[in-house]
Amino acid sequence: MRHESQQRLRISLLILCILVASTVLTCFVTAQNPEMQQKLAEVKEAAARNRQALAQYTWVEQVTIILKGEEKKQEHFQVRLGPDGKPQKASLDPPPQSSSDNGGRLRGRVREHVVEKKTEEYKEYADRIKSLIQQYVPPDRDMLQQAYQQGNITMGPAAGAPGEYRLVISNYVKRGDNMTLVIDRAQRDLVSLSIATYLDDPKDAVNVTVQFAGIPGGPNHVSGETINGVSKQLTIVIQNSNYQHF
Repeated sequence: MRHESQQRLRISLLILCILVASTVLTCFVTAQNPEMQQKLAEVKEAAARNRQALAQYTWVEQVTIILKGEEKKQEHFQVRLGPDGKPQKASLDPPPQSSSDNGGRLRGRVREHVVEKKTEEYKEYADRIKSLIQQYVPPDRDMLQQAYQQGNITMGPAAGAPGEYRLVISNYVKRGDNMTLVIDRAQRDLVSLSIATYLDDPKDAVNVTVQFAGIPGGPNHVSGETINGVSKQLTIVIQNSNYQHF
């Protein structure tokens, strides 16, 4: 009995030592990587600068919803950033036309209603995905700093692009997620971003690719975004254009 107690004590002490060593090693690696710290500071500064500048612009957003390879809906919005930094949208699409005709047109409206009902079944799912991705894009400076302090960021070259480098971030919003930022070394702006995450369950995977572009004489911005809800074969394609300073 005494031997078993001593053995359990040794195991507990060993586990404690491993945990302490892991914590110390993480802190050491974080503290000993000034280059990553500098690059991260540049990314955070560029993101804050672009967000502030974009508050002085409006733009047109086109959202296309594709279900199982078939386009179901396309919407257009006039967008600007509100005082809280979140997008405020106004629809640019005309309201659906109403008519009092009957016969074939009535059957046509019935068919349209069936299609719309089928599309609406996925609207909540699409909205949940868009809400989730807003937690990633654009990257938040405080969350980036937290990921850095926790040792969840690695840095390396971007394949085939000597003028770029990438930061790979794990456990950014959810445990087990992954986000890769590709940054232009000279301009210090984001070139692209990819995300592998999920909704409530890791089996309900969501994959995202984002492309960035610069407004001539203005800030960097999201030019295109493709979001894939894997389990329901739902794709959301977002394209931003016609940026106007006001």
